[in-house]
Amino acid sequence: MARPRQHRKPAPAPARTGKLPIWPWALAIASLVLIVVAVIVGTQPSQSASERQPESGQESSAEEMTFDVARRAEGDVTAMGDVDAPVVIVEYSDYRCPYCAVVSRDTMPQIIENYVETGKVRFEWRDFPIFGEESELAAIAGRAAGEQGKFWEFNEAVYAEAPARSHIDLPRERLIEFAKQVGVPDIDQFTADLENDELRAAVQKDAEEAQSIGVSSTPIFIVGNTPLVGAQPYEAFEQAIESELAAAEGK
Repeated sequence: MARPRQHRKPAPAPARTGKLPIWPWALAIASLVLIVVAVIVGTQPSQSASERQPESGQESSAEEMTFDVARRAEGDVTAMGDVDAPVVIVEYSDYRCPYCAVVSRDTMPQIIENYVETGKVRFEWRDFPIFGEESELAAIAGRAAGEQGKFWEFNEAVYAEAPARSHIDLPRERLIEFAKQVGVPDIDQFTADLENDELRAAVQKDAEEAQSIGVSSTPIFIVGNTPLVGAQPYEAFEQAIESELAAAEGK
């Protein structure tokens, strides 16, 4: 779970997202709308028409529905924090997304210090490579580093080098250099794992999950049952986390 960082308090910044190159803010808004629709529709069990008719005097309420994509899998190298933490944050992200890097550098240290290390939050990563072949290869590389216990170190190192607004170049050779930089023990194995079909399938599984709930940009976060779109400032995460913690305590 260890993820060495230098904790620092950033100035609040407007939400930003990395997206497919079509009307940026329209896509961010569309992502949020689709996720909210998934909250209401996607979590309902499949029923026949007759089963969907409520019994006399019974009413269904959207407020009673929950939206939870958390896996809480023991030994998941792409997650940090207690498996049984009251709140899980799921991030859908791309290594070449500059705004994902903003969250990694400026916001994650505070979330880790204040919530993950105190046992209140578990943080789970999802690969959503939308910026081409280098994004997909980087996602596989992150998992290859994770196979040797260096997922979060690799993740942080890549984002530390990301430019402010453009997409970082991540050819195969540079990914190997990042692996060496963070101390992946067996570089030959890491290099071989860049062609690992199981790791590629894991990346694809994450991407399919993202698409199934309407995600079309990065970064997107699901804080418990609360979606957050873009590189939100720490205060936005704090508000969502505290609300979800209160809801968890009330159950």
